[in-house]
Amino acid sequence: MASNDRLGHAAGDSVLAAFGARLAAWAGPAAAVGRLGGDEFALVLELPAARCVQRLEQLVRMLHTPVVLDDGRTVGVAASVGVATPAAVASRDLSLLQRAADTALYEGKHSGRAHFATAAHASVPSVNGRRAGRPGTASWGRAA
Repeated sequence: MASNDRLGHAAGDSVLAAFGARLAAWAGPAAAVGRLGGDEFALVLELPAARCVQRLEQLVRMLHTPVVLDDGRTVGVAASVGVATPAAVASRDLSLLQRAADTALYEGKHSGRAHFATAAHASVPSVNGRRAGRPGTASWGRAA
């Protein structure tokens, strides 16, 4: 994470904690929220199709809201996020939903936007439950 390099690991940890709290609040208590690595996050939740666009816009605004550290410094932030819903992916399998969210986030990587997964994202090959081609998925047993 860039905040580790610029501000130190304690600041980076604070930024991650803030993101975790924001994502958990946005997704709600029945969702699965996970950090895939660096500034990459996957969310799996129930969300009516009619609310997806509105909720995605809300998520993007939230992800670009600066984090204020304990010492008062303000850190500009952004993250790559993939969101999967059982209805959009046509599955309730959590591993498949996470993989679809992982694949969707790569469509928006470095765009500053979150992406919703579709059934097509769930069909991408995987290794160790992660999108094939992702760092750390070249062989079994290595962390992704």
